[in-house]
Amino acid sequence: MTQTTLNFEAKLLIAGVDEAGRGPLAGPVVAAAVILDPHNPITGLNDSKKLSAKKREFLFNEICTKALAFAISEASAAEIDQLNILQASLLAMQRAVQTLTITPDKILVDGTFCPRVTMASEAIIQGDALIPEISAASILAKVYRDRLMLQLDQQYPGYGLAQHAGYPTQMHLRALEKLGASPIHRTSFGPVKKIMAFT
Repeated sequence: MTQTTLNFEAKLLIAGVDEAGRGPLAGPVVAAAVILDPHNPITGLNDSKKLSAKKREFLFNEICTKALAFAISEASAAEIDQLNILQASLLAMQRAVQTLTITPDKILVDGTFCPRVTMASEAIIQGDALIPEISAASILAKVYRDRLMLQLDQQYPGYGLAQHAGYPTQMHLRALEKLGASPIHRTSFGPVKKIMAFT
């Protein structure tokens, strides 16, 4: 690789893309896309699952303040049921990339699949721990979704959404058995489908 090529690659605008919320039984899947500013670096970026809630909140604000561009999008529980969780996750990612106010030259996506976009794309396994742009997207998606689930807990009380963010904990399963499914539950997911069959 020549020096000219290296210089060209260094000038590419890269957007990191990641999602949060593939595993829960309720709520949307959320995706974020982030273009970082090389002249305004952010320290401490990592896979959101490896950070404390306090650190995630701090970095969320840092990213929103310092990034060149960022966007957060969702795919609803209904879309998850219609498309399946993988396709809904890719749809949320596509929406996030398309919502960026700056068009990147390339996107780097955590995992093994890329959404349909007009620019070059590359999927990177464990990218959220390896690529700062993906780490930033991971943090935005996670914090945004956690905040959203706190709001949905007020709208749909009794399920404990504020505690488990919609994941299939014993508390959540017991609440589902007692209350049945809410409009934000993913009825195509096994535990919800099973409970609905008996209610």
